Amino acid sequence: MIMKNDNEKCKIFNFKLQFCIFTFAFCILILTACTKQADKPMEPKFQNIRQPAVAGQFYPVDKEELKSKIEEYLLAVEKQKVEGNIKAIIVPHAGYDFSAPVAAYSFKQLQDKKINTAIIICNSHTAYFEGIAIDESDAWQTPLGLIEIDKELAKKLVKSDNVIKYNSNVHKDDHTLEVQLPFLQTVLAGQFKIVPILFGNTRDDSYKKLVRALADNLDKDDIVIISTDMSHYPSYEDANRVDKQTLKMIKSADILKLESHVKEVESQNIAGEQTVLCGIDGVKTVMELYGLLGWDKIEVLKYANSGDVAIGDKDSVVGYGAVVFTSPPAPLLRKERGAIGNMLNEEQKKELLNIARATVESYARDGKVPKFDVNDERLKWKKGAFVTIHKDSKLRGCIGQIAPSGKPLWQVVRDMAVAACSKDHRFSPVSKKELDNIDYEVSVLSIPEKINNWQDIELGKHGIILQKGLRSGVFLPQVADETGWSKEEFLSQLCWQKAGLAPDCYKNDSDVELKVFTAQVFREK
Repeated sequence: MIMKNDNEKCKIFNFKLQFCIFTFAFCILILTACTKQADKPMEPKFQNIRQPAVAGQFYPVDKEELKSKIEEYLLAVEKQKVEGNIKAIIVPHAGYDFSAPVAAYSFKQLQDKKINTAIIICNSHTAYFEGIAIDESDAWQTPLGLIEIDKELAKKLVKSDNVIKYNSNVHKDDHTLEVQLPFLQTVLAGQFKIVPILFGNTRDDSYKKLVRALADNLDKDDIVIISTDMSHYPSYEDANRVDKQTLKMIKSADILKLESHVKEVESQNIAGEQTVLCGIDGVKTVMELYGLLGWDKIEVLKYANSGDVAIGDKDSVVGYGAVVFTSPPAPLLRKERGAIGNMLNEEQKKELLNIARATVESYARDGKVPKFDVNDERLKWKKGAFVTIHKDSKLRGCIGQIAPSGKPLWQVVRDMAVAACSKDHRFSPVSKKELDNIDYEVSVLSIPEKINNWQDIELGKHGIILQKGLRSGVFLPQVADETGWSKEEFLSQLCWQKAGLAPDCYKNDSDVELKVFTAQVFREK
């Protein structure tokens, strides 16, 4: 009887032990599954998803095949050395078999780069409409996954000007932005967002509105992607000739030259040539941004056309270009913002002063603006500048351009010399009788930087831009030395004399914005 009880107890014990082991193992499995699930990035739940329009046509629809194909294109390209921070690229948008070998040159520059938002721009290829259209979807789907739209940035762009509108319909079937997404999903590190933008092909200046909106809202970790092909359907030889000249115009950052080039090509009636740049408004947008934001280099990485691939037809081709736009490396940019220093040597300063003098003398005598042949690369940098004219040591005119534009420094000095001698409302235009008694001063400016505390201003070092709404005023750094004003007097005069605001607005008005810049100042006497 005792043995039987002991056996029963053993059976109960074994059952409980097995149950505990099973329960423990089950808990471990559940915990492991939960841990793995927690390690996965949570995909937002989107209500409105733009589905792929050309998957299976322009690029593979199968995820693994698509990824493998893109990686092959990237492996075939050697990454070119590009100095500075990449701010924008130009890439083609034809079927991958034709254009991806060229697109890979631009995308290779973005490999393992972390960005916030990619602003992707082209002219619509499926619709004609007024203005600029931003997709209002929540996300775009590709075989490689979902990409969220940056709704906050999109909203800011739409609010900036009524020419920029939400319009999802024109995006539904257009391939020009979609084909860039799998490349971005492959090369970029981590999650990123997009803002898809299409122009309506009305051939106007609406791109300038988009430029201003982007300049005001771009983050330092955003990138601009311009999607465009080049010549459409001329012969292989004609495409090579036209497209390489087009790339030369893009590299010059001169929009007027690009527009003149396009008109000239159109007037030649080249057999088969239908368009020079199918995404021309996007190209003009990035060229204008280049000047406005002080980017400093444009590099053409690659050119080829559909006749260069094995399945291509050389009798009728489409051209493809890969271009990258960069800003100075971060340490250089910080140095420039802190102080312009001795950017120019004595010869360079002398050349700019000679340009200012020759321009004023020519304009005062016969109303003509002279041409100059400037070879010094530093004088071609994109910088703001002021030209100041003195007569018998007294101010006779002073006008300048603060922010960098698409024009080189020497040309800014020439244009500001014309303005200073003829358009300064405080003075009558300079006459040729005065020329013998006039001398010139040039101020080359650093990039303006916003400050939050007026007490951070250093007299004699900082020039000041003060702005409230449409009212603004500027004092160059040398004004403090010339007047002997204290910091409070300097700012009060800027408020009242230049901006037409209350003398103490710089410290009592929260809507007043202050920016500082430095200048390299040099004068004939």
